[in-house]
Amino acid sequence: MSRFVHLHVHSYYSMMRGTAPIEDVCRVARARGMDTLALTDTNGLYGLIIFLQVAKELGIHPIIGAELVTGDERAVVLARSRRGYETLCRLISQRHCDEKFSLARALVHDREGIVVLSDSVGLLRQLASPLLRSAGHLWRPTGTGHPPRGRGHGVCRAGGGDASTYVSLSAATSAAEVAPLYAELRPGGTTDEVVCLARELGIPPVATNAVHFLDPEEFVIHRLVRAIDCNTKLSRLPPRELAPRSAWLKPPHEMAKAFVYCPEALKNATRIAAACVVDWEFREFAFPDFAGPGKDRALQTLRARSYEGARRRYGIPEEKELPRELVERLEHELAIIGEKGFASYFLIVEDIVSRFPRTCGRGSAAASIVSYSLGITHVDPIEYHLFFERFLNPGRKDAPDIDVDFPWDERDDVLDYVFRRYGTDRAAMVANHVCLRARAAVREIAKVYGLPEGEIRNVTGRLRQLWGRHRLPGLIQHHPLFKDIDLSPPWPEIINLALAIDGFPRHLSVHCGGMIIVPDAISRHVPMEPAPKGVNIIQWEKDQAEDSGLVKIDLLGNRSLAVIRDVLAAVKANYGIEIDYRTWDPLHDPATQQLIARGDTIGVFYVESPAMRQLQEKTGTGDFEHLVIHSSIIRPAANTYIREYVRRLHGGAYTSLHPILDELLRETYGIMCYQEDVTKVAMAMAGFDAVDGDGLRKALSRKRAQKQLRDYRDQFYGGAGARGVAREVIDRVWEMILSFSGYSFCKPHSASYALVSFKSAYLRAHYPAEFMAAVISNQGGYYATFAYVSEAKRMGLAVLPPDINLSEEPYTGVDREVRIGLMQLKGLSSAGLEAILEERRRGGPYGSFAEFLDRVDIDPSDVKVLIKAGCFDSIAGGRTRPQLMWQLYAVMGERRLGKHLDDPLPEVPDYDEGMLLRHEVEVLGFLVSRHPLTLFEDELRDISYVEGKDLGRYAGRRVSTVGWWVTSKLVTTKTDEPMEFVSFEDTTAIYETTFFPRAYRRFCHMLSRTRPYLLWGKVEEDFGAITFTVDDVAFLDEPLPQRWRTRVRLGRRPALSRLS
Repeated sequence: MSRFVHLHVHSYYSMMRGTAPIEDVCRVARARGMDTLALTDTNGLYGLIIFLQVAKELGIHPIIGAELVTGDERAVVLARSRRGYETLCRLISQRHCDEKFSLARALVHDREGIVVLSDSVGLLRQLASPLLRSAGHLWRPTGTGHPPRGRGHGVCRAGGGDASTYVSLSAATSAAEVAPLYAELRPGGTTDEVVCLARELGIPPVATNAVHFLDPEEFVIHRLVRAIDCNTKLSRLPPRELAPRSAWLKPPHEMAKAFVYCPEALKNATRIAAACVVDWEFREFAFPDFAGPGKDRALQTLRARSYEGARRRYGIPEEKELPRELVERLEHELAIIGEKGFASYFLIVEDIVSRFPRTCGRGSAAASIVSYSLGITHVDPIEYHLFFERFLNPGRKDAPDIDVDFPWDERDDVLDYVFRRYGTDRAAMVANHVCLRARAAVREIAKVYGLPEGEIRNVTGRLRQLWGRHRLPGLIQHHPLFKDIDLSPPWPEIINLALAIDGFPRHLSVHCGGMIIVPDAISRHVPMEPAPKGVNIIQWEKDQAEDSGLVKIDLLGNRSLAVIRDVLAAVKANYGIEIDYRTWDPLHDPATQQLIARGDTIGVFYVESPAMRQLQEKTGTGDFEHLVIHSSIIRPAANTYIREYVRRLHGGAYTSLHPILDELLRETYGIMCYQEDVTKVAMAMAGFDAVDGDGLRKALSRKRAQKQLRDYRDQFYGGAGARGVAREVIDRVWEMILSFSGYSFCKPHSASYALVSFKSAYLRAHYPAEFMAAVISNQGGYYATFAYVSEAKRMGLAVLPPDINLSEEPYTGVDREVRIGLMQLKGLSSAGLEAILEERRRGGPYGSFAEFLDRVDIDPSDVKVLIKAGCFDSIAGGRTRPQLMWQLYAVMGERRLGKHLDDPLPEVPDYDEGMLLRHEVEVLGFLVSRHPLTLFEDELRDISYVEGKDLGRYAGRRVSTVGWWVTSKLVTTKTDEPMEFVSFEDTTAIYETTFFPRAYRRFCHMLSRTRPYLLWGKVEEDFGAITFTVDDVAFLDEPLPQRWRTRVRLGRRPALSRLS
C-alpha cells in the first residue's frame, strides 16, 4: 500500500462538484504512485461500478465511500465490509428519501461496518460519545499544547497558528482496532475549532485533501460547475460553495509536506484503508422468489406453465403428445434456466404480462420457447430459427434481460401493479444519468458569465446536438449558420469551457422502462432516491445496474401498441368485427404484404421513416422474413452494407469473402445483419468461445468499452490468422463487425418488431380511416400531425373539421372519413374539454349554440376557440361565426348583469377567407381545409415545376419542384462534414431530398421552416426508389433570384426532351 491513501475524493459523479471522470481519477492516481483510493462522491454511489471496474483494470485497490451532506453538516462515510456497504446504501437512501433526515441521528443508529470522517464541529460533538465510547475507542491528548517529543506520537496543527493551536493525539492502534469516527483534517479547509474539538473529545485525526479536481489549474472548472449548479453568476458565487484551490489529487509526498506537523493523521489514513475491504465483487444475482422458498419449486412451476402454454400456443390438446422438437427445445432451455437460477425471473415477467393483454416482448428473450409459451413474446422461435444462446447460455455471466412493450398510456398502470405487488422497498426504477452536452453546456456557461438571454438563445438555437464536442469549435467559427453572429470574447472562452464540461453528469432522471426487483430491501443493494414522477430510482444507469448483478426488467411504453389497441376497438365498434390481438396472424395477408413492399408505410410501426420506406421500395419485398432483416440492417453505421445487401438481393454477383460467411450468413446474402452474427462469426472464424463472442457483442454496444474492444480486436485477428484467414479478409470482416457499434438489433428483437409492424400495416391496409385517426391521436410518431393529415388525404380519406356533436377527444375514423378530435384545439382547456364531453354524454347532442351555452359552464375563452375552429357551424342555425361571438358576449353580459337582454344579434358578415385560414392555423396548428401550397397558386401558375408524384419520370435529369418541409435528419459524412436528408411534400406526394455537404453549407439556414420551397436539383433513381439531390433552394413567397429565371420556364411544365 502506498505511503498515503486519499480517503476523500470526488469525481464528476458528485453532480457539479468534482471535475474528472472516474477513468481519469484512477489513471492519474496510479501515475502518481497510489495503489489504493477511495471514491467518495457527494450523497451518492453514482459511478461505483465503473470505479470498481476501472480500478481493477489499473491495479488500484478501491475503497467504497460517499460524502453525505445535509445542511451545514457533512461526513465522509467509508464501507469497511459488505455490511458496511449495506449501511452506506441505507444512509444515502435515507438522505434522499426521508424529509426529516438527520445525519447525526442516522450515523448513531446505523453504523455497522463503516468509518466516519468529518470536520463539521456540531456533528463531531454529537457523534463522539456514542461512536467512540460505545466502540471502546477514546483517544486522549498527551500534550500540553506544545509539540511532544515522545516516540509514536504526532502533532496536529490547524492553519499556521502559534504553538497554542497544536494538539497532540495518541497513536492509533492496529488496523483491527480502527476507530469508527475521525476528525478530518484538510489543508486549507480545517479550522482551529476542529483541532481543538478533536483534542477535547479525544477524536483521532485523519488527513485528507477533499479532492475535487486532479490538478490545480482545474479549479476554474470546479468554480464554473459550482456556479452552474447554484444558478448564479460567477461573480456572485459564495466562497462557501467552493473547495479550496489546494483540493487537487496530490501525490503522497505533497500530502506529507502538508501534514509535516501531524504525521499521525497521515498514518491513520493508511490504517483506515488497510481496514477496508478492497476486493469487491458484485456478481451475485438478486432475484425475488416468485413461487416461494427454493429455486427447485420455482423451476417446477415454470416447467408446468411452459408446457401448458406451449399446448395453447400450438393448439395441441392434452390427449396428444407434444412434438419431439418442441419438447427437446423446452427441456434444453429449462435446464439452462434452472442451472442459472433464473426461473423466478421468468415467472415474475409472466405475472406482469398476463395482466395486460396487448404487449410486445422483444430483445433476445424472443429467442426463447419458454418466453413464447408463457406469452411474454409472440414470435415462434422454432419456426423462425431464433438463436436461444444469444439470450442465455451456460457460460453467460450476466443476467438475462427481458424487454416488454406495453401501450404507452398503460405503462403507468403496469408500474403501479409492480410496486403494489412487490412493494416500493423491493422495487425501483433504473436511473438515467442526465449529462451536459454541447448545447446545454454553452447555454449554462453563458448564463453564469452574465450574458443576455437573447444573445445566448441566438447562439444555442443554432447548435445541433449531433455535432458533438470535437466538432464544436470549428463549426461555430466556420459554419454558415454562425456567419451573421458576433462571436467576440467571451464566446471563444465559453466554447472551450463547454468542451471541458461536455458529458458531466448533472442529475438523475427515470429510465424509460428499466425496473429492478429484489428479494429484500433494495437499499441493501444500491442507494435509492425519489424521482419527480413519484417513484424511487436507483442511483445507477442500466449498464452499472446489470454489471452489479441486479436483474433488470424493461417495461416500456410503445405508442404503436396503443394505436393497434384503439384501431381494434374502433373496428369492433364500427363494424362488429372482433380481432384477438394474441392470436391474430396477418403475416400472409396479400394486401399487407403489397403495402409493405411499396414502402407505403407512413404511420406503420418502425417502418415509416424515410430510410425504411426507401429500403422497402428498393427491395420490393413484403414478406415477414425480409422485414425482419430490414428492421435490423437499417442501423446508423451500416449504410455501406445496406446498398450491397439490396444489390445482392436483386441477384447482383459478388465475390465470397470466406466460406464461413457464406454458411453463416446465407439468409442475409452474406451480409452481417444481426448482433448474433457477430458472435457466430467470431466463434467460427477466430475461435472465440461463447462467452468471449457475447463479450465482443456487448463491447460494441457500450461507450466505455474501448479497451475491451481493442483486446477483442487483437484476439480476433490472432485467432483468425492462426486459422489461415487472409489479413485482407480479416480486415474487411472486422470492419463489418465494427458497423454494429453503438446501436444494433438481435434477430429475435427484429422479429418481434416486425410482427408489430405487420399488424400495424394490416390495419392501415384494411381500416385506413380508423388507423390514421389512431396514429394521430396517440401522437409521438416519426412525423408531425400535419404530415399525417396530409397522408390521410393522399390515401383518399376525407379529413373532417372538429364538430361539437361529432368530435370526441381523440381523432376518430369510420369508413373513409377521419374526424378531427377536440384534443387538437389549441387553447381549449382540459377542464373545458371534459365538461363538453361529459354534458354531451349526459344530455345528448347540443341542438343549438344557445343551448350549448345554457348547458355547459366553461370559460368564455374556451368557447371562442370552439367558434374559431368551426365546431358550432353545424348547429349555428345560419349564423356566421362573428355573430356567434356577438351572442357569446351577450350571454356573458346577461350573466354579469343578472338579467336577460332582448337586443337582436347584428347582421355581421362572416370572416373573409384570409381570416378563416388564420383562425384555422391558430386553433389547429396547421391548415386542414386546404394544403398550404395552394395559397401560392398565383406564384405556381407563373413557373414550371414537376409535381412530387411525377419525379420518377425524370430520373437522371435536373428539374425544379416545389414542396413544404415535413421532417429532416442531420448526419455527417465519413470526413465529418454535415449533410441533411429532408422530406418535402406537395399536394400529390411526399418525397425525399438530399442536401450533400456543399448544398447544406449554402442552404442550412433556410431549412426547417414552415414556408413554401422551390427546389432545383437532380432526380436520382436507385433500385426503383426516387430521391432528389438538391443543388439550389429558393422560397416561393419571395422574389426569385436571377439565377432561377433560366430554370423555371414561365407557364410551362418541363418536357423530358427539354431537360438537361
